[in-house]
Amino acid sequence: MPTTDPVPPHVTNFIDGRWVDSSVVGESTDPATGKAIGTFADAQQEHVESAIDAARRAFATGAWGRDRTTRSAALSAFADRMFAHRDKLIALLSRENGKIHSEAELEVDLSISKIRYYAALALTESGRAAEVRAGLYSMTIRQPVGVAGVIAPWNSPVILSIRSFVPALAAGCAVVVKLPAQTALTNALIFEIIGEVSEIPAGIFNGFTESRGNGARLISQSPDIDVVSYTGSTTVGRKIMEQASATLKPVSLELGGKTPMIVFDDADLDAAVPVLTKAVTTFTGQFCMTGSRILAQRGIADELRTRMTEALKQVRVGPGDDLTSEMGPMIDRTNAARVDLLVEDAAKYATILVRGGVVTKGPLADGAFYRPSLVEVNELDTPIVQQEVFGPVATFEVFDDESDAILRANATEFGLAAGIWTRDVDRPLRVGRELEAGTVWFNTWAIVVDQFEEGGFKQSGIGRLNGERALEEFQEIKHLVHPAPRMNH
Repeated sequence: MPTTDPVPPHVTNFIDGRWVDSSVVGESTDPATGKAIGTFADAQQEHVESAIDAARRAFATGAWGRDRTTRSAALSAFADRMFAHRDKLIALLSRENGKIHSEAELEVDLSISKIRYYAALALTESGRAAEVRAGLYSMTIRQPVGVAGVIAPWNSPVILSIRSFVPALAAGCAVVVKLPAQTALTNALIFEIIGEVSEIPAGIFNGFTESRGNGARLISQSPDIDVVSYTGSTTVGRKIMEQASATLKPVSLELGGKTPMIVFDDADLDAAVPVLTKAVTTFTGQFCMTGSRILAQRGIADELRTRMTEALKQVRVGPGDDLTSEMGPMIDRTNAARVDLLVEDAAKYATILVRGGVVTKGPLADGAFYRPSLVEVNELDTPIVQQEVFGPVATFEVFDDESDAILRANATEFGLAAGIWTRDVDRPLRVGRELEAGTVWFNTWAIVVDQFEEGGFKQSGIGRLNGERALEEFQEIKHLVHPAPRMNH
């Protein structure tokens, strides 16, 4: 009997508790092969407007914003459903996004723990109360802002969307979530999991996928969206802030990064080199915290240069579902070609230590595979230092002392994260205080903790996610004043 290939899935958008199709259909591809793996309903203006209307109505007419017990129970149920779908979500994320299996596993597991944290935090309250003078009482309470618009990117669509919309839900907001076309099937699975949580009323969560930026623009400009949380590039973040300014809505932005990894002469290179290599290649360098700048103190620069050159040459590139792969494909061939042009241009003013590049031959040639590159640079005002590459490319820079390291580390417009490698117990705090970065790691990299805030200095963002501050991004503070009645004697 002849066999037929299974029909590729077609996924739709989740609006007002219903699945909503679109007359415009997009295609999702596997970046490891370039082949289509499904289709999606590409949201249009009417779908976005419907999502915003549903969220506004659900927030205004329901009890979600006032019932923290229900919110906590709903988020706990969401975490349980995420865990039930864990293996399916990991496999789909790896295939559609290109992550190797262990990275997809990390993203999903961190997302589940984050949901549980905010389920607990939904039950907490903080404020102040005082009798400010005889007979006059004041207190502050926190209330949900209203409707939150969340715009998340394709590089880590599960955790970067959950990192915004879950604290918004915990705070009592209704949400409208815009996710990118590159991960349409993964997006729809997140929506499906949310749809299984009966404790979340229709209209409180609305999610759609689109291939263009119209939905993001509508979210930013709509007077019915009260706050915007965006994760992505600095260039787009500026546009969102400009669009949101017309209605004076607050924005929370986590934007680009150019993470300096400062390696001092006394660093343990046996420990540092494997982590520095992962810092360049994790998520194929498509990560706002990619360790894209290796700063080596002069005394160990030669040894570190040699070790990093060899380590990056040995990285095993392959499909995400191949458990021997150490780095998967980029999101698509267009981005792989873009990164390759940046390295090619850098050859005009820098020394190419490792010339990776687009894979054009062999079994990986049909995919968006790019082998990692390492570029040694002296001047700070060069494009490869100043621009976010968003691919597996690192610069190698040599510095003399602490002040030189600090000068170099702070030389870009970005300030999301940094790393310090040293055996000196005092140096990390001394140098770390001078770095213009929202997170500084000591002898490690990319440790993110649910209970502690993360975000950027300078052009890397506004506001903070994770920790208690993330909840506050979606709340207003109200001051209640109560004069006590006079007592008759």
